[in-house]
Amino acid sequence: METVLITGGTGMVGKHLTELLVLKGYNVVIVSRKKVMARRHASISYALWDVEAQTIDNEAIERSDYIINLAGAGVADKRWSAARKKEIVESRTKAGATIVKALETIPNKVKCVVNASAIGWYGADTKESLQKGFIEDATADTEFLGDTCKQWEESIEPVTKLGIRLVKLRIGIVLSNNGGALVEFLKPLKWGLASILGNGKQIISWIHVEDLCRLFAYAIENKAMDGAYNAVSSVPVTNKELTLTLAKIVKGKSYISAHVPSFILKIMLGEMSIEVLKSATVNNHKIKALGFQFNFPIIETALKDLVI
Repeated sequence: METVLITGGTGMVGKHLTELLVLKGYNVVIVSRKKVMARRHASISYALWDVEAQTIDNEAIERSDYIINLAGAGVADKRWSAARKKEIVESRTKAGATIVKALETIPNKVKCVVNASAIGWYGADTKESLQKGFIEDATADTEFLGDTCKQWEESIEPVTKLGIRLVKLRIGIVLSNNGGALVEFLKPLKWGLASILGNGKQIISWIHVEDLCRLFAYAIENKAMDGAYNAVSSVPVTNKELTLTLAKIVKGKSYISAHVPSFILKIMLGEMSIEVLKSATVNNHKIKALGFQFNFPIIETALKDLVI
């Protein structure tokens, strides 16, 4: 049995991915900053690392065939103060540097590293992207998230000099019933309110958590995959379309739709409101050209799977 080492494996995506990999017959090593005592499954083990000291359990590296790097502070978890923005960047770049150092100094058999990134790389829609969608060879946006993604990807890039295949997945808005954006969309619906953010016209490039985890597995198993790929569904939707589709699924006709004005979001979220109101149409043709098939290509089937 081959072994996959996952950093950030205790998060929303990491937990789902671990379950999928175990079902597929892999051993999984979850790397954490804190020692985990209980094992969830015979195929799951745990190891320690310290990104500040750039150290990681030697044995975990030695026994791994693949590394999936999901590590990074949650972008939307807290308001963006200067300190929080620094944490968002450094939690990613230091994780990448730690993995690179480990692969340079510890004897290993690692064949592929799959590194999480984000569609924040692309910035806001242009006339061209609205028609065709952003593709992977676009330059990184110069705003905070674009620069963060650029540094994030650059931190892991040196593994290619070691002859290790590197795949970078630029992930869209992940829809899951265990956290993330969907949980926030559902909260107002408890009171029958479908809250449309701003004018609701901003494009959301999203992906079902199951498809995302399948994509991570596909990346380690498909030797043709190399470089950056957009991890988004086939059909982006507007904020309004997503909100009203969700409302109809959850409430039928028993809801009221209302717009949350942009200025309210700016007061509530500060600089982060830019991202909430930003439109980003992202193209997934590159990954589909390799034969990957999405189980949830459209928003209605994805939401029904998650909330019914």
